[in-house]
Amino acid sequence: MIGNLNHVAIAVPDLEAAVATYRDTLGANVGAPQDEPDHGVTVVFITLPNTKVELLYPLGENSPIKSFLEKNPSGGIHHICYEVEDIEAARDKMLASGARVLGDIKTGAHGKPVIFLHPKDFTGTLVELEQI
Repeated sequence: MIGNLNHVAIAVPDLEAAVATYRDTLGANVGAPQDEPDHGVTVVFITLPNTKVELLYPLGENSPIKSFLEKNPSGGIHHICYEVEDIEAARDKMLASGARVLGDIKTGAHGKPVIFLHPKDFTGTLVELEQI
């Protein structure tokens, strides 16, 4: 059911410093910051030949990334995102198999439908599914 790895998301305590590290130290192709108020984050995508890295920074007081950074002050991997052909079918399959879907289908940072799956159901990893 899952397709390609779309991205690995990393929560960062200092977005400018993280961007500089990827751009200047690693020589990566770094996109512009993009506010995603529905998700409570500012994101920056780093495009690699085979996938992307998504830098996440808190946007607003209720940002889930703010609480993540309180527990992990240096930042760290927040979630991984896999592509699926049909987000509704993927959601239904997850629910039928007993996996916990967190919230409703939303529009993600790429403008495509996404859902999140509970980390306790996926070896401690928060998983995002994004429709291609």
